[in-house]
Amino acid sequence: MQSSDYTNQPWNPTGAPAAPKNVAFIGDYLPRQCGIATFTADLYQSYASFIPESRPIVVSVNDTLEGYDYPSEVRYEFYQHDQDSYRKAAEFLNSKTTEVVCLQHEYGIFGGPAGSYILTLLRNLNMPVVTTFHTILQSPSEEQMLVLKSIADLSARVVCMSERGRDFLINIYDIPAEKIDLIPHGIPDHPFVDPHFYKDRFGMESKCTLLTFGLLSPNKGIENMIQAMPRIVERFPDAVYMVLGATHPHLIRHEGEAYRDKLKQMAEDLGVGDHVRFYNQFVEQHDLLEYLGAADIYVTPYLNEAQITSGTLSYAFGGGRAVVSTPYWHASELLADGRGVLVPFNDAGALADAIINLLTDSPMRHSMRKRAYLLGREMTWERVIGLYGDSFARARYERMRAFTNQLPYETSVSGSFQLPTLKLDHLFRLSDSTGIIQHARYHLPFYEEGYCTDDVARALVLTLMLTQTDAYANDTRLHQLTDTYSAFLNHAYNADKQQFRNFMSYDRTWLEEVGSDDSSGRAIWAVGTCLGRSTNPNLTIWAMRIMESALPTIPAMTSPRAWAFTLLGIHEYQKRFRNDRLAKTIQQQLLDKLNRCFAATATDEWPWFENSLSYDNAKLAHALILADEPALSDIGLKALRWLVKVQTAPKTGHFQPIGSNGFYVKGETRAYFDQQPLESHSMVSACLAAYRKTGDEMWYNRAVRIFRWFTGHNDLGLPLYDTRTGGCCDGLHTDRVNLNQGAESTLSYLLALTELQAAGRERAGARQLDNSLTALLNP
Repeated sequence: MQSSDYTNQPWNPTGAPAAPKNVAFIGDYLPRQCGIATFTADLYQSYASFIPESRPIVVSVNDTLEGYDYPSEVRYEFYQHDQDSYRKAAEFLNSKTTEVVCLQHEYGIFGGPAGSYILTLLRNLNMPVVTTFHTILQSPSEEQMLVLKSIADLSARVVCMSERGRDFLINIYDIPAEKIDLIPHGIPDHPFVDPHFYKDRFGMESKCTLLTFGLLSPNKGIENMIQAMPRIVERFPDAVYMVLGATHPHLIRHEGEAYRDKLKQMAEDLGVGDHVRFYNQFVEQHDLLEYLGAADIYVTPYLNEAQITSGTLSYAFGGGRAVVSTPYWHASELLADGRGVLVPFNDAGALADAIINLLTDSPMRHSMRKRAYLLGREMTWERVIGLYGDSFARARYERMRAFTNQLPYETSVSGSFQLPTLKLDHLFRLSDSTGIIQHARYHLPFYEEGYCTDDVARALVLTLMLTQTDAYANDTRLHQLTDTYSAFLNHAYNADKQQFRNFMSYDRTWLEEVGSDDSSGRAIWAVGTCLGRSTNPNLTIWAMRIMESALPTIPAMTSPRAWAFTLLGIHEYQKRFRNDRLAKTIQQQLLDKLNRCFAATATDEWPWFENSLSYDNAKLAHALILADEPALSDIGLKALRWLVKVQTAPKTGHFQPIGSNGFYVKGETRAYFDQQPLESHSMVSACLAAYRKTGDEMWYNRAVRIFRWFTGHNDLGLPLYDTRTGGCCDGLHTDRVNLNQGAESTLSYLLALTELQAAGRERAGARQLDNSLTALLNP
């Protein structure tokens, strides 16, 4: 085995996620005395240490009804022989923000035939699973074969710790090679020290120390090592064999300490009782490292080859110990090429010869220690956790791609597609007598984070659009919300600064004197819409006062989006007051500013207003499309055509908005996630403006296709609109939907749907008029 054997194939595809933060580790756990429990604890603690800002948890399986006194990271536990508890454990994980589950699999720790109850848990999970197989049998029973293959089928990826294990998974269990990650058993990272540094802590000064550790049980071959001791002691009278580890709990239950007593008696009978020391304790990592540090030679005299992984061997080897072992599978692989000494099974004489040779030849022993230690640097937990993080990220990415490849819709827009019915339940749920709560936890308003002008402005635009329609013209609740949102914007306006505040706490305290330029632009968009659409004279008088005061400040702002939102507001305002010279003057100034931005950065390959695509992008093109000047309108249409192309999936043709985790900087790789509902609404609205400007049906069809992103025609094939609540989820992650249903997301959905419905009515009316004219001209 070369030092690169644990290096998996490079993996860094475009749009691939980083190591997830919210991982749940399933296995047994300390203080249960079990090798898997120790491994799960090390894996959890290392992930929490080496993955920045990670928040892993543990779900532990118990072998007793009463369970254990677990540390706080164990958030849930279930009993191995209660199948229903596996289902409930899955429900618990589904109710949290778990991104990946990492299962530690060992047949004996789960209930049912061959541990099959674990399948109940896996089948009920909503997130990808990465399974580490700690036991991979060469000759499994039919039930063992079925269970392992089923676990692999339910796992996005599987992990093994040796080349032999990988070979078994491929050739015996028919698991695809590309699904398997080879990751070594992790070890602590500690310095390469001389054994004499630790010997005095155990009263071993000037003694040749031999060590075996692990839970004591008959399959470990301790008898053979004790039988080798007389010859070793004859050659090295100061040799001591340390047997470290508690008796296996299952052995204790059935026969107590009879096996340990038998070994002690054997040592006495062979005359080496003083040279064999038993340490009957389950050691913590710190103590274990000191025991290992004191050992001149580590011995694993196992009785048969069927051991695919040995954590004890990994610890000793990676810690730079000289190792003598029988050739079980893991040892044969790890100790090849002179990195240890292999002796036949059940051969005490061979054990004695190998140990005597190593104790005699100190240069050879230290050279072996150094080779082991150097390779062990690739097995440290920091290195191993990096590989697990890659595996978890790949699992999420492949799950996302699997969704994409199975999108349940045709790539062309079907004439039979029906827009959903408008449902306002969540709008009313988020709104109160002050405004609209900006965030939610799932569908519940999250009062702690209060309100913002951005969302109230969007909400006011929505209610003004709706109350213009026959269906909602007399809806008292919507008219009341229109007044509430207008009152909020009135309070948000800082007359001294001639700009709007943005963020307000739930106790109605403003958190700033002036908000962002964009929030002022959105507020003017809403005020302009009020002036253009409201039939309430009191509202129009109020809105006119705000418009005249705030509008002149916008040209001095530097945000192109603030200009664009203001232009949308002026466009709405001009539906009623076409000849207001102040509005016309500022409109022209802002159009010129956007035009100059485009001229400064646009190229044939990048026909856009900025050197990046970030958020609410289509609003920039939308504002120019509305211009009366054809040259400016053409620039807006050109930019929008390019933006549509950039945000359309090449194979399936669905909408694929720029992700918020990095956006898209010119000349660099675009971000694909997280995808925001805001972008879908912005594009729908701009495409409908292009449809009205050009009369080209392509733009209307494109708007419908983009809207369908909300209903599941997206990279994951998952709907963001929740038909039960009427809310829209906050975004699309790499492998799942963000289930929070905040104001921005819900308003984006409702605005997009409302605008599409309005355009549909206009379209139907135009067709009806065409048909009527045709009938008159061709009686």
